[in-house]
Amino acid sequence: MLALAATALAAQQVPKGQMPALGRPTQTGDEVPLLDFDAYFLGTWTFEWSMPETPLGPAGDYTGTTVYTRVDGRFYQAVTEGTGPGGPFTVRELIAYHRENKTVARQITDSRGHGRLEFGPVGGDLGGIYNLHYESAPFTVGGKKIRVKNTLRLLSPLGYRIASSISVDGGPFTNLGNPWWRKSP
Repeated sequence: MLALAATALAAQQVPKGQMPALGRPTQTGDEVPLLDFDAYFLGTWTFEWSMPETPLGPAGDYTGTTVYTRVDGRFYQAVTEGTGPGGPFTVRELIAYHRENKTVARQITDSRGHGRLEFGPVGGDLGGIYNLHYESAPFTVGGKKIRVKNTLRLLSPLGYRIASSISVDGGPFTNLGNPWWRKSP
């Protein structure tokens, strides 16, 4: 019985970071590897988000799952099924990742009656942490002009955190929350 459990555990492949093992400390001239979107994102993630009241929805806790799949070439899809103070919702994203140019874009459609286009650079460091910096084009919700900024901080192969902010009617960007997305190995 113990041997069977050990075999099952060994068969599970635990995700690893994308920084290669150099066998030495990093040096100034070392190149940061490009983000491997497939290795990092594909699969099912759970999330939790405490959000303030905004034109995007009521204040409260939002939870659910996001499933990332490959569409073709450099295109991906993410489908989020969640619940929050306003009830259940679905968010669909069509994502384009241009690895060589270190850029990413996504078209977001939200079942709560709005959508937006976001675009930005992808950065990383020699410690294996990557950041995706999205900024939206202006869009309208409930008669208000909205802009959103999202920075996805890919902190480990099993978790990322988003720093999200919102601008309403040209006002300053304010905190929209710092949700976590987590993946089971």
